[in-house]
Amino acid sequence: MRVVIQRVSEASVTIEGNVAGSIGRGFVVLLGIEHEDTAEDSAWLVAKIAGMRVFADAEGKMNLSLKEIDGRVLVISQFTLHASTKKGNRPGFTRAARPEVAVPLYEDFLLKLEAELGTPVARGVFGADMKVALINDGPVTICMDSRAKE
Repeated sequence: MRVVIQRVSEASVTIEGNVAGSIGRGFVVLLGIEHEDTAEDSAWLVAKIAGMRVFADAEGKMNLSLKEIDGRVLVISQFTLHASTKKGNRPGFTRAARPEVAVPLYEDFLLKLEAELGTPVARGVFGADMKVALINDGPVTICMDSRAKE
């Protein structure tokens, strides 16, 4: 699994003109799932996201986590995170998991994240054409891959 995490002051996702989810301060998480991903990948990423200390403390240092600031999360499924640009100019997406594999892992990720944070997680709709609006705070943008674990 790959994620792009953006620290935001606010964010929302709109589908067919209707706001499907919105948050204030917290993270927008773009989530890409590969064929070989498992529930263990999901658990590792959830723990890293929930514990990531990138919010300012009283001294202005990035030292606080989502839990410590009572932050929220908006998760967007994003198969294009697994784009291959090796040949030509048209990306290939063969590494991205098919819906029959990706949807259960996406749902697993959401449930684990809600359990870890103790709050509902806003979300888009898997496979939908979504319009994501956000104010990136910092900006702080972090990429993680459960295979690399770095």
